[in-house]
Amino acid sequence: MNGQQRVNIKPGLEVDIVLKQDQATGKLTRGIVKDLLTKSPTHPHGIKVRLTSGQVGRVKQVITGGSN
Repeated sequence: MNGQQRVNIKPGLEVDIVLKQDQATGKLTRGIVKDLLTKSPTHPHGIKVRLTSGQVGRVKQVITGGSN
Protein backbone atom coordinates (compact mmCIF):
# COMPACT_ATOMS: atom_id res chain seq x y z
CA MET A 1 0.00 0.00 0.00
CA ASN A 2 1.39 3.40 -0.88
CA GLY A 3 1.43 6.39 1.44
CA GLN A 4 -0.32 9.01 -0.69
CA GLN A 5 -3.79 8.70 0.87
CA ARG A 6 -4.34 9.90 4.43
CA VAL A 7 -7.14 7.37 5.01
CA ASN A 8 -4.58 4.53 4.68
CA ILE A 9 -2.22 5.91 7.36
CA LYS A 10 -2.99 5.45 11.06
CA PRO A 11 -0.96 5.70 14.28
CA GLY A 12 0.62 2.33 15.07
CA LEU A 13 1.31 1.36 11.45
CA GLU A 14 4.82 0.29 10.45
CA VAL A 15 5.90 2.38 7.45
CA ASP A 16 8.88 3.34 5.32
CA ILE A 17 9.38 7.11 5.06
CA VAL A 18 11.78 9.43 3.28
CA LEU A 19 13.27 12.02 5.63
CA LYS A 20 13.71 15.60 4.32
CA GLN A 21 17.50 15.22 4.22
CA ASP A 22 17.15 11.94 2.28
CA GLN A 23 14.84 13.24 -0.47
CA ALA A 24 17.71 13.51 -2.97
CA THR A 25 18.81 9.90 -2.46
CA GLY A 26 15.41 8.36 -1.70
CA LYS A 27 16.84 6.50 1.33
CA LEU A 28 14.02 4.91 3.33
CA THR A 29 13.67 4.94 7.11
CA ARG A 30 11.39 2.37 8.78
CA GLY A 31 9.37 3.15 11.88
CA ILE A 32 6.00 3.25 13.62
CA VAL A 33 3.60 6.15 12.95
CA LYS A 34 2.93 8.35 15.98
CA ASP A 35 1.23 11.41 14.40
CA LEU A 36 -0.14 12.37 10.99
CA LEU A 37 1.08 15.83 9.99
CA THR A 38 -0.53 16.22 6.54
CA LYS A 39 -4.08 17.57 6.85
CA SER A 40 -5.21 17.05 3.23
CA PRO A 41 -6.75 13.70 2.19
CA THR A 42 -3.99 13.00 -0.36
CA HIS A 43 -0.48 14.22 -1.19
CA PRO A 44 1.47 13.31 -4.36
CA HIS A 45 4.77 12.86 -2.44
CA GLY A 46 3.25 10.93 0.47
CA ILE A 47 1.50 11.79 3.73
CA LYS A 48 3.84 13.50 6.18
CA VAL A 49 4.09 11.70 9.53
CA ARG A 50 6.05 11.75 12.77
CA LEU A 51 7.41 8.38 13.86
CA THR A 52 7.59 7.19 17.48
CA SER A 53 11.34 7.94 17.20
CA GLY A 54 10.54 11.61 16.53
CA GLN A 55 11.69 11.50 12.90
CA VAL A 56 9.47 13.29 10.35
CA GLY A 57 9.08 12.33 6.72
CA ARG A 58 6.71 11.34 3.93
CA VAL A 59 5.29 7.81 3.78
CA LYS A 60 6.45 5.81 0.76
CA GLN A 61 5.22 2.36 1.79
CA VAL A 62 2.97 0.88 4.47
CA ILE A 63 4.58 -2.28 5.87
CA THR A 64 1.99 -3.67 8.33
CA GLY A 65 -1.50 -3.03 9.60
CA GLY A 66 -0.22 -2.32 13.10
CA SER A 67 -2.13 -3.21 16.24
CA ASN A 68 -5.31 -1.23 15.45
